[in-house]
Amino acid sequence: MDSSFWHGKRAPGIKDKVDLNTYTNLIDFLNKITALYADKPAFKNMGTSLSFIEVDQLSTRFATYLQSKIDLKPGDRVAVQLPNTLQSPVIIYGLLKAGMILVNINPLYTEREMKEQLIDSGAKALIFLDVFGYKVSSVVAEIDLKHLIVTSLGDLFSKPKQIIVNIVVKYIKKMVQPFSLPGVVTFKEAIKEGKSLPFKPFNAKPEDIAVIQYTGGTTGRSKGAILTHHNLLSNVLQCRAGLSQVDENAKQYLQPGQESVIAALPLYHIYAFTIHLMMFFGIGATNILITNPRDIAAFIKVLKKNPPTVFVGLNTLFAALLHHKDIDRCDLTSLKLTTSGGTALTKEVATRWKEKTGCQISEAYGLTECSPVVSMNPMGKEARQGTVGMALPETALKVIDSESGKELPLGEPGELCIKGPQVMQGYWHKPEETANVFDDQGWLKSGDIAVINQDGFVKIVDRIKDMVLVSGFNVYPNEVEEVVSLHPEVISCAVTGIPDKKSGEAIKLFVVPKSKTLTEQALKTYCKKYLTGYKVPRYIEFRESLPMTPVGKVLRRQLREEHEQKVNSNE
Repeated sequence: MDSSFWHGKRAPGIKDKVDLNTYTNLIDFLNKITALYADKPAFKNMGTSLSFIEVDQLSTRFATYLQSKIDLKPGDRVAVQLPNTLQSPVIIYGLLKAGMILVNINPLYTEREMKEQLIDSGAKALIFLDVFGYKVSSVVAEIDLKHLIVTSLGDLFSKPKQIIVNIVVKYIKKMVQPFSLPGVVTFKEAIKEGKSLPFKPFNAKPEDIAVIQYTGGTTGRSKGAILTHHNLLSNVLQCRAGLSQVDENAKQYLQPGQESVIAALPLYHIYAFTIHLMMFFGIGATNILITNPRDIAAFIKVLKKNPPTVFVGLNTLFAALLHHKDIDRCDLTSLKLTTSGGTALTKEVATRWKEKTGCQISEAYGLTECSPVVSMNPMGKEARQGTVGMALPETALKVIDSESGKELPLGEPGELCIKGPQVMQGYWHKPEETANVFDDQGWLKSGDIAVINQDGFVKIVDRIKDMVLVSGFNVYPNEVEEVVSLHPEVISCAVTGIPDKKSGEAIKLFVVPKSKTLTEQALKTYCKKYLTGYKVPRYIEFRESLPMTPVGKVLRRQLREEHEQKVNSNE
């Protein structure tokens, strides 16, 4: 059997083929979806909703301002640095309507990281939340940014609430540090000016760049993935097909115009960007935007008031909710679909979530370079825990030996390679990096070790760069972490390899314990029951927290670097 393609039986209702020409570009997509669901609530945040038509009108005003009042033209890069707010879809859709290229910037970045991405992308404008203005003011002094637009958290709330929220954020919580940026324009001013000006519709070509999305940089310096209108639209349609499944009564699980989706993952990350701003928007769902998902107590209050039918998250977020004392006061039995991606889902979290909600977590898999979704599990009983499901329609997968490039048969672990319309065009201004990630036949090499089973279900083993070589034996951190996470006294953990004179590398385990009673010896004894000798951590370090990306991926690279710094300082 050819392992490059899977032509077997899919879950009921899921098609193998998708009409990728349903929309001509993302602007056409936004216009048609708005016409379908005009008065329905599209986005909700802190008790305020915007309908589809309101989002359309506001984003058109913003696009008009960009076209008419400042010297930006189609194809210019515009950076956006926002958490999940009502302004996010308005600004992003406005940029697309004006023909600009979106550059998502993580609001939590340091000044150095911000500067790197702004310079690399060649952004001509930056739109940011006032909370981050102090960082922006130190960055713009060193780079040439022609235009700055600032917004405040409550800018799209009704007048009394808008004033109260902005005052609380600035003066009571003191989240807005003083900053000085001559010439900065406010988002409210831009919307007001755009309302009185004529809009000039822009007709993007499918091959036009829509987004330059920087990789998370968990294994090295981030790179800008070039994603076109066609790339992103293809992935939206592929995901929609993947979620078009019907239940045992031949009823479609997800009903257009009726779903309520928790959007806790940051929209500046490609996973949430495509799933919430595009895919769920495209079926008329209401996206409930969570501005600060780290505030679990406040998050649970939102869940109580807004019973969701869909929850998009990842392992660390589910774990944080399940460990909070107020979760038992929250009724989540309304859930039809819970989907997880970005990092491995542990058995303990999956089991507890199913017990709490009655809804099984369905894992999916993707990467920035694929817009991002590559595979997903079907819904309901068809989902297979421990796998990331099957390839999306129009997507081909294979695994290879990363050294020789030879394709491996089904059932054998190797580097996962991907072909499909969602695969990026390359890395922005990095031809050598682009050449390294594609093979001679145009397959994208993912850097992930995977197994494709005989029935097409895919299991991700680990990142190639995270694999640890102990005395010639491969050790995959995910496997060790899975075992340790099941220990009743462990909240979270991470595994990395460190240099060792005898074995080449040794396993080091970082643990966030529930209490100080957990000992290193107790953990090693526990691991020996479930892991062969060379997989048992040789070193264990207890911590209060683990370094993570904004979407909850543990930064193993940072843990390795911190270990090396500690060793060097002791020498």
